[in-house]
Amino acid sequence: MEKNTRSIRIDCPKLLITRNESDLQWLIGSPFFPPLTIISTFRCIHSNSSGPDFPKESEEIRTLLLKGFDVIGALIVGKSDPEKTAARAVEAARKLKKLLTGTTKLENEETIGAVADPDTGDIRFFLSETESSTNFELVNPVSYGDNPEKFVWESGCLLLCQLPIKLPVCYPANKPSDAESIFSRAIEAVIAKFKDPNVVYLVKASNRASLDVVQPVILRGSELGFDAAVANIELLDEAAQNSEKKLLRCAHFCLKSKSTSQLLSAENADIIQISVLLNRSEKSPKCSAPAVEYFPAMDETRLLIVDFKLEVLCYAVQGIPLMHAISKLIIPGLIDQLISMKKMNLPYLLTQHPELHPYHFCPPGIAHPVTVIYELNYGETEMKQVDARRSLHLRLGLPFDRPLLRIANSLDLSIKSRSSNLSTRKGSSLLKDVHIGIPGSGVSGGSVSLVQGSYEYYHYLQDGFDDSGWGCAYRSLQTIISWFRLQHYSSVDVPSHREIQQSLVDIGDKDPAFIGSREWIGAIELSFVLDKLLGVSCKVINVRSGSEVPEKCRELALHFETQGTPIMIGGGVLAYTLLGVDYNEATGECAFLILDPHYAGSDDVKKIVNGGW
Repeated sequence: MEKNTRSIRIDCPKLLITRNESDLQWLIGSPFFPPLTIISTFRCIHSNSSGPDFPKESEEIRTLLLKGFDVIGALIVGKSDPEKTAARAVEAARKLKKLLTGTTKLENEETIGAVADPDTGDIRFFLSETESSTNFELVNPVSYGDNPEKFVWESGCLLLCQLPIKLPVCYPANKPSDAESIFSRAIEAVIAKFKDPNVVYLVKASNRASLDVVQPVILRGSELGFDAAVANIELLDEAAQNSEKKLLRCAHFCLKSKSTSQLLSAENADIIQISVLLNRSEKSPKCSAPAVEYFPAMDETRLLIVDFKLEVLCYAVQGIPLMHAISKLIIPGLIDQLISMKKMNLPYLLTQHPELHPYHFCPPGIAHPVTVIYELNYGETEMKQVDARRSLHLRLGLPFDRPLLRIANSLDLSIKSRSSNLSTRKGSSLLKDVHIGIPGSGVSGGSVSLVQGSYEYYHYLQDGFDDSGWGCAYRSLQTIISWFRLQHYSSVDVPSHREIQQSLVDIGDKDPAFIGSREWIGAIELSFVLDKLLGVSCKVINVRSGSEVPEKCRELALHFETQGTPIMIGGGVLAYTLLGVDYNEATGECAFLILDPHYAGSDDVKKIVNGGW
């Protein structure tokens, strides 16, 4: 990959700039991207009077950050001398990276030191080329990518390794204090096994959505390459053909062609499943019966069984050879996760062990997944879990009023054919997020504010139910409730027309004869049902005519930016679902992104988005 040390590329939707001076953020990149490419930022949340608490920071980021991404610099918010501030940022980034990689010296690694003005938000980027260098070069130009997901996932894929381990620990009954050191040695023995020449890694595609049959591949520990640094691995292009299994590209297990309508994202990425098996008969010179060795304990002994459920997710580009994908991504990921779980188990080794489980999330504003280990002994509403999620929201710059890191919002990595446009509810397939990929509105200089999160598209004649001419507001309400379900604010099923009518009768708004009728409902009835079924309060905005709606553009844009739900919009007997606005505040020009519940055709995305804004 040709090196370009003179430009910064930013492919994250936003840097977490605050007005707090000395605020520190870690800049995240990848050895698979062009040098000096920033893909996300993590806020430093553990610090004291002398600076960052590096051991705490490294411990949390080691769990959070997938292998395939790394820390490439730091950003400090401040008004003091920019070059001196940049030097502090570089020094902090290098200290953190040494702890993350377990090295004492970083060889020829460029590091970014960024300085942000707390008043204006302007950022200046400086570059330190080596650890021994005392020169800091101001880098220009700085370019901003307009589609981070495409940048990350067009040639990227995910590696998944799930490994349950039942670890027996025997310790003397009269000396329980020895249990900790015996447990630590047992963990070290497991770590050594990951690099054992006799260990077998079974590689297979886990979400093949085509008729192509790709046979699994087996690689032995002796075939892996542990010497080369990830940044120095030679990536193979499509023309590279190699009969050696270890030199097969990851692309071998990825879809050869994808639907043009398929969204490039972590949720729809190709997943390569890697299983770890231990082969003890590899070097046996002759056939022999299994043997059991008996080692009697000299003293009374206690037995502990510690359960680990490792689930490691890594990011790789499709050109990386399998031997390196396993040795430089999967194995380090397994080791780090095992060590993290060991530390979480140690305080409770002789009591009740915490039930630990890794989950993977791809929250909005971050183009790559992150991994979190939750203690399932605690319910999600218990303060320990709430505090853990609050800390993660702070680090990732996420809003505190949305359940983005609850378990129900974790990535679904089950082996299946996955599609970004289909969602199954009550046995039927509904289109989901149909606005994604729609061309621009044409508003010159406009600012686009869209629905945040996923929704299902409800429209006339679905589920074999004929509501043509009267059911548009019901369908808009169903779409809105589906948004609350898919964001896991509620587990309430999307109601049928009859269930909506029953809710209005239950609260006394309608007479019993209303149930089963074809009577229209409007904004007021929608607000009643949302309050009854979900406990959600609504705001109703009245305008005298459709021509006045553009005057509400600023208010509607603010709703999408702060609340993010779809909006029912209508008048008379017509109702529509509003998904976004494109608004030029200077000129007043605006456009509306409308989801039409009156559509009565087949669920064909091309037909549905043909109308544009």
